[in-house]
Amino acid sequence: QHALVAAIRTRHYSRRTEQAYWHWTRAFVLWSGKRHPIDMGAPEIGAFLTHLATERNVSASTQRQALAALLFLYREALQIELPWVDNIVRAKQAQRLPVVLTRDEVARLWDQIPVASRRGLVLRLLYGTGLRLMEGLRLRVKDIDFERRAIVVREGKGGKDRKTMLPESLKAELRQHLVQRAILHAEDLATG
Repeated sequence: QHALVAAIRTRHYSRRTEQAYWHWTRAFVLWSGKRHPIDMGAPEIGAFLTHLATERNVSASTQRQALAALLFLYREALQIELPWVDNIVRAKQAQRLPVVLTRDEVARLWDQIPVASRRGLVLRLLYGTGLRLMEGLRLRVKDIDFERRAIVVREGKGGKDRKTMLPESLKAELRQHLVQRAILHAEDLATG
């Protein structure tokens, strides 16, 4: 347990990845009757992944995540090189097209969100820039370049920095929000 968490944190994986890998390691150990992973190997991993697909009806991406977690456990945390995991019943990949809202549906959605609300600003910023939720919530003043209409996303998915555009329609509202925050900050400093 501690070796897994230490290996994940040493590699600076996200908190969500840590939680997912911990979950799948625990599920694997419980499924095996609480046997230690050192006492198991590729045959048990294959049987566990087959169990997920056939008895628990997990999606293909969930099964892949469980496999990635167990491979990480063995290779990185326990320093055990596994042979190829064979004879896995693969979960079926869903064959559906993504659902995209029409312009009218988006307009009706925005009508439900008060224009002056901070949540509305965050939602419009996420929608207009393509930021992920945590990227939008971690956004800092220094990451916004009004002159170039750009936003710098620091340590986004995969720990990488990238730039995205700042929609013209949000510039004024975002500037106004930052002015209000600066006033509030100055008042907080004045009151200690």
